[in-house]
Amino acid sequence: MALLERMDWYDLARTTNWTPTYVKESELYPPEMSGDFGIPMSEWEKYDEPYKTTYPEYVKIQREKDSGAYSVKGALERSKMLENADPGWISVIKAHYGALARPEYAAASAEARMARFAKAPGQRNMATMGMLDEIRHGQIQLFFPHEYVSKDRQFDWAFKAFDTNEWAALAARHMFDDMMSTRSAVGIGLMLTFAFETGFTNMQFLGLAADAAEAGDWTFASMISSVQTDESRHAQIGGPLVPILIANGQKAQAQRMIDIAFWRSWRLFSVLTGPMMDYYTPLKDRKHSFKEFMQEFIVNQFERSILELGLDRPWYWDQFLEELDYMHHGMHLGVWFWRPTVWWNPAAGVTPEERAWLEEKYPGWNDTWGKAWDVITDNLLQGKRELTYPETLPVICNMCNLPIAATPGEPWKVRDHALEHKGRWYHFCSEGCQWCFEQEPERYEGHMTLVDRFVAGMIQPTDLNGALKYMGLAPGEIGDDAHGYAWVEHFRQKPRAAA
Repeated sequence: MALLERMDWYDLARTTNWTPTYVKESELYPPEMSGDFGIPMSEWEKYDEPYKTTYPEYVKIQREKDSGAYSVKGALERSKMLENADPGWISVIKAHYGALARPEYAAASAEARMARFAKAPGQRNMATMGMLDEIRHGQIQLFFPHEYVSKDRQFDWAFKAFDTNEWAALAARHMFDDMMSTRSAVGIGLMLTFAFETGFTNMQFLGLAADAAEAGDWTFASMISSVQTDESRHAQIGGPLVPILIANGQKAQAQRMIDIAFWRSWRLFSVLTGPMMDYYTPLKDRKHSFKEFMQEFIVNQFERSILELGLDRPWYWDQFLEELDYMHHGMHLGVWFWRPTVWWNPAAGVTPEERAWLEEKYPGWNDTWGKAWDVITDNLLQGKRELTYPETLPVICNMCNLPIAATPGEPWKVRDHALEHKGRWYHFCSEGCQWCFEQEPERYEGHMTLVDRFVAGMIQPTDLNGALKYMGLAPGEIGDDAHGYAWVEHFRQKPRAAA
């Protein structure tokens, strides 16, 4: 008998739905786990995945990816990259590993929920391989930094971060738990794979892979590229759900979940990827600015995707576009200012040449953010480093768990969006974060930001040392300026007016 072409049998082989006889369908696929919105099984069977991959094909490709990444690592183990690379780039990979390695493992359980409880057979098939993807991503992004732990304790945070109460880990865990650990199969498909992975992780991996290659870190570039190609595939799980939901009167529900996830993702990436691209990556190695990457991979591609699927632009789209000019600059300044509270060494990224680049990419930077850095620079030039640390706590948003920020100068648009709910006041950095809370207040109420915990007396003593102990930051792990403040000497030799 002649072998059939794959597409002659694929649809039949993966359509594994059946009519249960000794349990109800609602027991086999509990609504709270499947998130089916009462849509009949016949509709879910119309799910048409864009990546049609069989298990043998999957294994073959993944083996080749692993072989390539680990071979590059093995070949370059004596390259002394850690010793020779710019300290700013070392901070990029420390921050990346700590923020994303463990969430990759957590994503495996999210994919497993779709593989078990999704009513669409195509979604289950893609999620099964997505689950294997995420296990691999967690393993490889923990294995690669492990060799550096004996040389630099901050690399241990690749594994440690998500077991601590460090403020950035709190913010990331709050978002990832929302998307991955507490949603139905449909919710995960829309929020994690479509909004987060299609919208943002591709940019994180594509952008960092390009910058890593420019910086000469071929080990990281190879590893991150092998991860990104998986993300491109299983990020497509959520898209085919949208036409089914729209056709069955659930457009508003799909729109709401995607809008929440997109806004939350944007907030986290403004503090993670933005500073990496515009401040930490050495100037000579930067391919594009953070805003340019966002415009190409998010504004254009994601916007086109949602419109083609029949959804609308998120209601906050104009505000999102406006924030591309300033939000990550504020997050970067805040992270550098509170540098003892992170597991990496923030690079200031404000030498005269870097300031000229920032002014070119973000016209007006010198007259706004630059003035804030002028004060820091002057204090350092005068040997007053103690004045470059904060004396007070920032106002933390009760949704994104990040500081409220806005462009300094006139007019200063920083706003505290306050909401009273069940006798407690909640404070938000934006209309977007307040809107997310209001959609499902029972999901988010009661959560305490790091500052809330200070006020409640949960952190003792109520000073920086108490905070560092609470966050799990030990000596040797506490962040400081990546370049040891050497950048300040550029201004001693070259007046800032010439920058």
